[in-house]
Amino acid sequence: MVDIHSHILPEVDDGSKSWETSVAMCRMAAADGITHQVATPHANDRYHYDRDYLQTLVAQLQQKVGDALKLSLGCDFHLSYDNMQDVLANPARYAIDGTHYMLVELSNYSVPQQTTDCFTQLGDRGITAIITHPERNPILRESPQLVLEWAEQGCVIQVTGSALTGFWGDRVRRAARWLFEHDAVHVLATDAHDTEKRIPVLSTARDAAAEICGDEVADALVDANPAAILHSQPLPYFPRPVLGSYRRTSGA
Repeated sequence: MVDIHSHILPEVDDGSKSWETSVAMCRMAAADGITHQVATPHANDRYHYDRDYLQTLVAQLQQKVGDALKLSLGCDFHLSYDNMQDVLANPARYAIDGTHYMLVELSNYSVPQQTTDCFTQLGDRGITAIITHPERNPILRESPQLVLEWAEQGCVIQVTGSALTGFWGDRVRRAARWLFEHDAVHVLATDAHDTEKRIPVLSTARDAAAEICGDEVADALVDANPAAILHSQPLPYFPRPVLGSYRRTSGA
């Protein structure tokens, strides 16, 4: 399995707080069957994203974990005006190592109308947006049709694995299932932050996904698709989303 979203670098954001934790997270991931982990530190107004410095941390962590796990550097890119100006000028700075794919996290408080245009601008600069955990975004949970439209536009949709296993609660799990039922999930990732709660484990999410969409698609979400991302290739599993309205269920 390949995990394209994790906060395993020490003391750079709200993820790992020490080298000891980072090494333990890598070992936990490897024990779960993850062979390649992308470190994706936040880039927002709270956490400065220094690509060169972060690359040295990846190299140090790789040395500590050896051959147990392959590590790469990406970014948890927060969509804001300043970040957009910078990525349009320097598209490779925030992308996953040597690829044209970049994780994009939307605000929980506002999803501006020009968001779709931002994804178009990124595409014009050769960057494919990977929209992270829309099932956890309270705005997108109420308007998930937007996610379908972005998938139709060519954006990759990444769901948090633990959303399927109930860690984030029933509303988030239902939102994730709705995206699955509308063929709008392309990658599962851990978004791991520690070794106790938000852990670097994908196998349980893969099994939960298989119950929804079958083994072949579930395997694509944790292996073939994220592997294609690491090689900057088109995703082998990229269905046309099933456009449709969202009907709120009790308690949603």
